[in-house]
Amino acid sequence: MITVGMNYRVLPDKGELFESVFNKVLVVMKEMEGHKESHLFRDTNDPQNYLIVSEWTQRAAFDAFTRSDRFRSVVNWGKEQVLAGRPKHEIYGSDEPVTGQQAPSQCPVGH
Repeated sequence: MITVGMNYRVLPDKGELFESVFNKVLVVMKEMEGHKESHLFRDTNDPQNYLIVSEWTQRAAFDAFTRSDRFRSVVNWGKEQVLAGRPKHEIYGSDEPVTGQQAPSQCPVGH
């Protein structure tokens, strides 16, 4: 299993739209093979910053999601409509062996 943190910064006054689209994407994700659950968090000190914490049964399932046409279309829409910068995705845990000296970080959100 892996946990992925997807960090987004939205344009001013676009938070409600971002949240609405996230809820629509979540419906699709719930049907995807390998997706366990996802949650959206907003920074209370900087409401333009969001974090999506997503759990997947394996890295390959998450990678398939990020390569899908649906994901690409939402990302392209986000770039044009709501995002203030490039999203940053972090893998907090992995089902694959760790190579190199750096171990995966731990998920910042307790479950």
